[in-house]
Amino acid sequence: MATADVPPSLKAVALTLVRYQRGDQLGHLLAWVSLIPVFISFGGFASHFIFRRELQGFMFAIGLVISQFINETVKTTVQQSRPETCELLEICDSHGWPSSHSQYMFFFAVYLTLLTYYRIGVLFRKQLLMVVLVVWPLAVLTMYSRVYLGYHTVAQVFAGAALGSFLGGGWFLVVNKYLRLLFPAIEESAFGGFFYLKDTSHIPNVLRFEYENARSARKHASYRRSD
Repeated sequence: MATADVPPSLKAVALTLVRYQRGDQLGHLLAWVSLIPVFISFGGFASHFIFRRELQGFMFAIGLVISQFINETVKTTVQQSRPETCELLEICDSHGWPSSHSQYMFFFAVYLTLLTYYRIGVLFRKQLLMVVLVVWPLAVLTMYSRVYLGYHTVAQVFAGAALGSFLGGGWFLVVNKYLRLLFPAIEESAFGGFFYLKDTSHIPNVLRFEYENARSARKHASYRRSD
């Protein structure tokens, strides 16, 4: 007697799939908070690459990608299960230590704090207070959301936060002590020229520099739009 073909099990792409209990307003809010890494990646960095094309921004994004690869490697090696709520969330087939969301946000917070403190790019040290009052609370809130929604244990989100902080600080040191020496060569390369890649970290006040040069270029016919 022939047996009926069993359809293959399905698995969802969990990039934006965040579950919360129906009617839980706090859970609803934290579900959106949990998506902040997605908003940063596809909103913040995509916009930066389109409109700014700063090598510092590229290095920032590359560091986040490396951090996520390290996170997946550690998860695969340690293979620590998620909390018991994973069955309800249908994510028991993935590992939980360390939390990738926490790692992402703390890498982002540490790196952005260092960029601001050392006044690299369009950032000023006066903006450090905004980073402390906005970015760091969002990082902590993201960490809390992963526990509240049942995706991770407390230990898993703290492990992610610690690893993300370490990698963020370490990558900032690598970029600005070693890789930054390559920025002039990248700018002068055919690749850099084609994509208009640039490094403005040597300019004390980038906003003022761009403002003054934009006004100056208006007076020269060679810079005017042909249409």
